[in-house]
Amino acid sequence: MNKARIGKDAETRALLYLQKQGLRLISRNYLTRHGEIDLIMEDSGTLIFVEVRYRRNKMFGGAGVSVTSEKQRKLLATAEHYIQRHAPNQAVRIDVLAIEGDELHWIKNAIEA
Repeated sequence: MNKARIGKDAETRALLYLQKQGLRLISRNYLTRHGEIDLIMEDSGTLIFVEVRYRRNKMFGGAGVSVTSEKQRKLLATAEHYIQRHAPNQAVRIDVLAIEGDELHWIKNAIEA
């Protein structure tokens, strides 16, 4: 399976998991010149930007640690873009959903917004 297909499958898996946790999908693959946010969800009035990371295993530190400072900067800029245009007064949070093989790890407030 190619890398793009694996990433798409991981995002779908993350989406289904988060929906089972009661979150509602607002947008998928929100793209700006700053970067992309995989999932934008809503939970009890809070807007949640979700970065989905997949690793087959934890051999090189796992999926959660793969969110580099550069990726965090891009996520923050992209989230700010969305907030300014669509939700200027809404509470927000940035989460990471790390998938390692069959394990899902939902890291809430992974990046300070």
